[in-house]
Amino acid sequence: MTVTIARERWSSRCLETTLGTGARQVTVGGETTLPFLHFEGEIPHPPVVALEVFDAPPQEWPDFLSAAYEGVLGDPAAWARKCVEYGADLVALRLTRIHPDSENAPAEEAARVAAAVAAAVEVPLIVLGCGVEEKDAAVLPEVANALAGKNCLLGCATQENYKSIVAGCIANGHAVIASSPLDINLAKQLNILITEMNLEPERIVIDPSIGALGYGIEYAYSIIERMRTGALMGDRMLAMPVILLVGQEVWKTKEAKTPDTPEWGEQEKRAVLWEVTTAASLIHAGGHIAVLRHPESLKYVKEHIAKMMQPQQY
Repeated sequence: MTVTIARERWSSRCLETTLGTGARQVTVGGETTLPFLHFEGEIPHPPVVALEVFDAPPQEWPDFLSAAYEGVLGDPAAWARKCVEYGADLVALRLTRIHPDSENAPAEEAARVAAAVAAAVEVPLIVLGCGVEEKDAAVLPEVANALAGKNCLLGCATQENYKSIVAGCIANGHAVIASSPLDINLAKQLNILITEMNLEPERIVIDPSIGALGYGIEYAYSIIERMRTGALMGDRMLAMPVILLVGQEVWKTKEAKTPDTPEWGEQEKRAVLWEVTTAASLIHAGGHIAVLRHPESLKYVKEHIAKMMQPQQY
């Protein structure tokens, strides 16, 4: 008996965003279908995976996570090279030292570190601020200027601080991360505000905010899925690629932080699987860039993406 496979046909497609320069630049987006449904449309580019680099040695990481970067935690440029050796498609630099409750490092120091990391690797660079909106608004334009011509991805821009960050991206040829708190309407509103500053939609990447596995991941999944379907139905303000800041969410959960126990098993294995499962789930929702911490997580997620990018015959 012949079975006819039902195929959904969409009227539009996701926008494409290209990051970096040269042979190692990365392009994400451009799909005309839901994730990995190759029989329904085009998926021109696979999701990509980044590893994080901190501008200072992390103090709260478990020993097995720090051990993966032994010898380079005090040198962001060397750390970035290590990430590339592990197979990262991009490097995500976190500017923790600029936080007012940390060193409150000046913008010039952050710009120097970002420039050194960018010079150390050929893969595209993501630069993430400290999360204090006022401080990020002061620092990220200086970072954008120091990285002029590198086509980096800077963030996170929110509705409170987007103007100065977006202006720095426009002036220096970068893309911006538009961050909103798990609300599709707020995400769309911020994208509209940014495009009104004349930054092309193709240079916006959406950070919808996420939760780790077991911490609101279902709600995050539904928001990202709604963004993808909105894009495919023709809403250009929801059509931008989506970034998933997985590492920052996973490694603060009790499941990743609790040492070995008879009930939960080995911490390292558990934490890595927590990160892998979170990333894989949200990539299936429609995420394009997953930012991870553990190199083993990177390996497993990239293997999964490679398998899912093999079209099935129906």
